Amino acid sequence: MCIFPPWHQARLGEAEELKQEGNDLFRRGKWSEALERYRNGLALLPKRDSPPPATDEEDNSRPPEGEATGGASTETASQNEPIVDLSRAHECAKARSVLHANIAACHVKLGENGDAVKACTEALQDDPSYAKALQRRAQCNEKIGSWSALSSAKEDYNTLITLLPPSSEQVVEVKRSLRLLEPRIEATQKQEVGEMVDKLKGLGNSILGKWDSAKQKEIAKPSNPGRFGMSTDNFKFEPNGQGGYSLNFSR
Repeated sequence: MCIFPPWHQARLGEAEELKQEGNDLFRRGKWSEALERYRNGLALLPKRDSPPPATDEEDNSRPPEGEATGGASTETASQNEPIVDLSRAHECAKARSVLHANIAACHVKLGENGDAVKACTEALQDDPSYAKALQRRAQCNEKIGSWSALSSAKEDYNTLITLLPPSSEQVVEVKRSLRLLEPRIEATQKQEVGEMVDKLKGLGNSILGKWDSAKQKEIAKPSNPGRFGMSTDNFKFEPNGQGGYSLNFSR
C-alpha cells in the first residue's frame, strides 16, 4: 500500500498559495516581501530525502528490526514498511525546485548574486534538468566574475545546450554567452594566478631576504633569520602549456 501523509497534500496546497502570493508581489517589484512568501512556502514542504512521518495507517506496534514476535522474522516485518507515493514525492520535489528558483530570482533583483547561486543550486538538487535555474545560476556567476564562478557558468551553459531543443532561440543566446565567456575566463585566470604568485613572492621574500641592489642593503628586517641574499625574482613561473605553471630558478 502506498502511503503519503494527508497533511503533506494540505501543505502542498498552502505552499502553492504562498508561491502565488509571492509571484504577485514579485511582479509588483516587492522583492523582499516576495522572498519571504517563497521561503514560508518552502518551509511547509518536506525536506529533500526526508522519510515520511508515521501516520495512523502505519503499524507502529512492531518491534525494532532484529526482534521477532510470534515467530515473525525480520524479513517478514520489513515487508510491512510503508511505501512512499512516488508521484506525490515528485510533486514535492518539483514544488521545492520552483520555490528555490523563485527565491533565486528575488536575490537577483536585490543584487545578491551569491545567494542566488546557492538558491539555484538547491533548485537543481531536486530537478537537475531545470533549464531556468541553470541559466539563472550561470548569469549570476558571470556577474560574480571570479575564475571559479566563470568556469561554473561555462559548465552550466554547456549543460543547457544539451537540454534545450536544437531549434530553440535560447540555444543561440547560450552559445553567444559561451563565446563571450571564453576570453573572460582566460583573462581572469591569468589575473588571479598573477595575484596569487605576487602574494607567494611576498611571503617568499620575507623568508629569503630580498636585497636592494641599488642601496646594497637588505630590505627585510635584519633580525629576521633565514637570509639568503636572494629573492623570489630568482624563481620564474612559466606556463607549461597544459593549463598549469612550471617553476624555474635563475640567477
